[in-house]
Amino acid sequence: MARQLRIQYEGAIYHLLNRGDRREDIFLDEADRSTFLEALGAACLKTGWQVHAYCLMTNHFHLVVETPRPNLVAGMKWLLGTYTIRFNRRHRFSGHLFAGRYKSLLVDESDRHYLRTVCDYVHLNPVRAGMVAEGEKLESYRWSSYLSYLRPTLRPKWLRCDRLLGEHGIDRESRRSRLEFGRRTEARRRDAQGPDEAMIRRGWRFGADDFVARLLDRCEAAPSEHHRGIERAETDEQKAERMVRAALAEMRWQEDELARRRKSDPIKLRLARRLRHETAVSLKWIARRLEMGTWTHVSNLMRKESVSSTD
Repeated sequence: MARQLRIQYEGAIYHLLNRGDRREDIFLDEADRSTFLEALGAACLKTGWQVHAYCLMTNHFHLVVETPRPNLVAGMKWLLGTYTIRFNRRHRFSGHLFAGRYKSLLVDESDRHYLRTVCDYVHLNPVRAGMVAEGEKLESYRWSSYLSYLRPTLRPKWLRCDRLLGEHGIDRESRRSRLEFGRRTEARRRDAQGPDEAMIRRGWRFGADDFVARLLDRCEAAPSEHHRGIERAETDEQKAERMVRAALAEMRWQEDELARRRKSDPIKLRLARRLRHETAVSLKWIARRLEMGTWTHVSNLMRKESVSSTD
């Protein structure tokens, strides 16, 4: 079976979906859903992603993500892998959790209709699945970003609400404007199975007639999943490099101080943990840049520190 092409560029918007292996559940309880959202928040910190909408079902999830840097592949690899490890550890399972490759739909950002329609599709997913009864308000479904749009106090830092509200013509957020947003979304329940929804489910891009031509122009310069790994990682490495240089300046270290200090130096280890937490660069990159020996040595140091901190 042909693999779906992953097109990556700065400012790209995607509707992302992945299901459980053999359509089995990926969320067994509320704790699993909370764990996934924690991992999603960490992924956003690493990658700079902006989440416009999400919905966690039972055997799959939906995300609408904007990538200021072209790092969809690296970010999804980390997110899916991290959640799988945490899920298996918690339930004492092993093996694959997700079914093959995730689906990614590129969303045209040139017209407000497309982002608005995709986010509405995500927020209305519990209705289509029969998880919100007729006559029951959509906000009764807890595991969707829709509730956060109505109640700002519930919003995680990584959820960006201003753009979708703006696509609805709501430039200034207030209690009244949030009620209007809710009214419009509830009104969409009547046509939740419209022609746009079929295109979202089946296609690889959702946009105007010239969207493909504009994508081709971008891809002439933008690295995709099929480019060399060094090109895909360039932007993440640039972020990590800025962090290293800022740390050296703050500590008043010269560059050669990294080589003079021992591989397990606690200051270097703290910086390594920060790089691991806030970027998507590999342990190999961290070990090489901070003069810490092999990546396995860095991994062992981090693991030992984590164990000692919980004792």
